[in-house]
Amino acid sequence: MSDVYVPPGGPPQDGPPDPRILQVVGEEGIRKLLSLHYKNLEETSIRDMFAKDMENAAQRAADFFIQILGGTPYYSQKNGPPRMRQRHLPFPITEESRQVWLDCFRQAMKDLPFPEEYRQNFDDFLESFSAWMVNRKS
Repeated sequence: MSDVYVPPGGPPQDGPPDPRILQVVGEEGIRKLLSLHYKNLEETSIRDMFAKDMENAAQRAADFFIQILGGTPYYSQKNGPPRMRQRHLPFPITEESRQVWLDCFRQAMKDLPFPEEYRQNFDDFLESFSAWMVNRKS
């Protein structure tokens, strides 16, 4: 894959989001958030980057977010180490597709609703995490 783009600055340096998010929202809330996010993705230009079974994909993503928020390491138990950039390399992720993904996540946070006191922290994480997933120039 010689056309793989590496974002300047390397991997995110900020670390995971505040673990209190999981304490406040709970595992069920994280699963609901990711279900809403994936529902939003169904109607976008990047839909075909995702598995046919979006609910299953949402639950797999929820496992990841629960884990990085300090909860049970469901993702690693089921799938091995996250290595998210490596797992996403087969998909042509551009800055444009990243913005679609972020918009869908932010809409899900509004629809949940996500606790306001943790919104900026979580959004900052999503920004840096998703920037690292970009692997193709637009």
